[in-house]
Amino acid sequence: MSTPSSFPAPASRYVRVLSIAGSDSGGGAGIQADLKTFAALGCYGMTAITALTAQNTRGVSGIHAVPPAFLKAQLQAVIEDIGVDAVKLGMLHAPEVVEVVAWAIDHYRLPNVVLDPVMVATSGDRLIAAETVARLVAELFPRAVLITPNLDEAALLVGHAIADADALEGAAAELLAQGARGVLLKGGHLPGDEVVDLLALADGERHRFAAPRIQSRNLHGTGCTLSSAIACGLALGKPLPEAVAHARDYVRGAMEAAVTVKVGEGHGPLNHGFAPQATVRLPL
Repeated sequence: MSTPSSFPAPASRYVRVLSIAGSDSGGGAGIQADLKTFAALGCYGMTAITALTAQNTRGVSGIHAVPPAFLKAQLQAVIEDIGVDAVKLGMLHAPEVVEVVAWAIDHYRLPNVVLDPVMVATSGDRLIAAETVARLVAELFPRAVLITPNLDEAALLVGHAIADADALEGAAAELLAQGARGVLLKGGHLPGDEVVDLLALADGERHRFAAPRIQSRNLHGTGCTLSSAIACGLALGKPLPEAVAHARDYVRGAMEAAVTVKVGEGHGPLNHGFAPQATVRLPL
């Protein structure tokens, strides 16, 4: 039997990204999409699961919440042993869950936190109560370097509809005023053949991204994948605007590679592994 002293001396480590989110049993979104994205972009993925779902391409048939104490145990186990270079936050369904995550960010000084505020289902139904939304804004907006709401989520947060691309700037300013340090407002739900996203930072910096719309039934998990890809970019040392641009390119490539693929009878996933990168290693 080998002993630790007989192993080669370690000389490097992986770039480590932690997803704190819900599990999608169908594999298209949530924790599963996050791990596929991390691997495809050369990062080592870890998870702390907030909820289990019974889910496929046609919808969600059940949700089982993870107790906050067990979420905390997952976080302690992973962070204290392996360490973290960036964090992606997804489904946080209860105020107590938000509090555990805020505690972990502060206690472990977690860097490069990207918050995807999962609040509204594709059907338009609200997924979390108003109390949880308020706690999310108060506790996590100031702790995240970036929030990535879609238009339905942004409309819920600012209290009014966002009608067109010209309204993105005003809505982003309102979200920054709520305490966010950076906002990527995604315009994919707006009509038209062009998709416009706006990156707005608290210091006044603005970046507008536009690209032709991709027509596909396989768009499940797009938001999860984008926020995870941004976290990877930050973990790899990219400045935030560059991380966002690179993440958008990755998501568009994954969308295009999935257009003619059938997975299930409903809205299928992206092709996360269309162009995988080797796992990045950093010197110790």
